[in-house]
Amino acid sequence: MPASFYEAARISGAKIFAVAPMLDWSDRHCRFMHRLLTRNALLYTEMVVADAAIHGPRERLLGFDPTEHKLALQLGGSDPAKLVEAMKIALDFGYDEINLNVGCPSDRVQSGTFGACLMREPDVVAACIAAMKQVSPVPVTVKCRIGVDDQEPEQVLPDFLARMVAAGADAIWIHARKAWLQGLSPKENRDIPPLDYPLVHRMKQENPDIFLGINGGIPTVDEAVSHLAVMDGVMLGRAAYHHAAILGEVDEKVYGEPAKPVDWDDIRDRMIAYCDRHMSRGGKLNNVTRHMVGLFQSVPGARRFRQILSTGATRPDARPDLIAEAFAAVDLTGAGGA
Repeated sequence: MPASFYEAARISGAKIFAVAPMLDWSDRHCRFMHRLLTRNALLYTEMVVADAAIHGPRERLLGFDPTEHKLALQLGGSDPAKLVEAMKIALDFGYDEINLNVGCPSDRVQSGTFGACLMREPDVVAACIAAMKQVSPVPVTVKCRIGVDDQEPEQVLPDFLARMVAAGADAIWIHARKAWLQGLSPKENRDIPPLDYPLVHRMKQENPDIFLGINGGIPTVDEAVSHLAVMDGVMLGRAAYHHAAILGEVDEKVYGEPAKPVDWDDIRDRMIAYCDRHMSRGGKLNNVTRHMVGLFQSVPGARRFRQILSTGATRPDARPDLIAEAFAAVDLTGAGGA
C-alpha cells in the first residue's frame, strides 16, 4: 500500500466510497457484515477517545477481524501528544488510516474538548495533524463539519481546509452540515441543519490537488455516484447502516467490478459462523444481530426478518441458528445488491 492510498487515488482518478464512523453503530460486528457486502469500500471504526485507547481495554476498543481491511480508525482528542501515543498503539493493530474527529457534536465529546467544537480551534487541529503525520506510516485524515453555531461556512471552511493541508492531512471528509453545539441533540444535528452540498462541491473545484470527500444525508449508492462526478470520495452513514443491503451495489457502481448478485446464502452462513465464534468467547448473539435488523427493506418478508432478530436474539437461550430462521422469512430474490 502506498504511503497514502488517497494520493494514489487522486492521481489515478479513482474514487473512494466509505462507510462513515458512527458512535454505537460501526463496531467490529457491524463492519464484519458490511465487508461481506462490499470488498472495496473503506470502513471506519466508531470514534475511540485517545485516552481510552491509551488506558482502556485495547483489544475490545481496537481489535478487529482481518477481513475488515481497508479499515480506518477514528480517534477523538485535542492533545497532540496523547493522539500520537494512541495512534502508535492503534498502528500495532494494523489500521490502514487514522482519522481525527472534528465533526461529532455530542455533549460527551464537547466536554472532552474535541469533536465539532474544534472547528473553532483550527490551530489546535493543525497541531494534532502535524504531530500525527510526523510518525504515521499510514494516511492521517480529518472528518469535519462545514462550521459550527454562528460561524459562516463560506468563510470558515476554506480557511480550515487550508490549515489542514498545510499540516499534512492526506484527506478531508466534510459533513455538509453545520453542527449546533447548543440547542440541538446529536440526532437533531444529523437532520435539522440544512445540507450545503454546493459549498462542499465548490471546495473541491477550488482545491483540485486535495483529496476531499463528502458526507451527510446521502440516501443511496446512485446518489453517492452523482457526488463522485465532482468529489474524490463519498461517505454514507445512516443509509449504509439502516439499509445495509445497498452496500451490495458499491463494488459495481463505484469500483467498476462486473455486476453480480449478492450471495445471501453465503452471507447468512458466514454471519452464523461469526456469531458462533463470538458467543464461544462469551459474547451475546444480540451484540451482532442488532446490526442486522435493518439489512432488508421493502422486500417480502423483511418485517418478519426484523421481528425474528429483534425479539429472538435477546432471549437467554438464543443461538446463531436464529439467523437462518430470519433469512428463511425473506424473499431474497427481491433483496437488492444485484
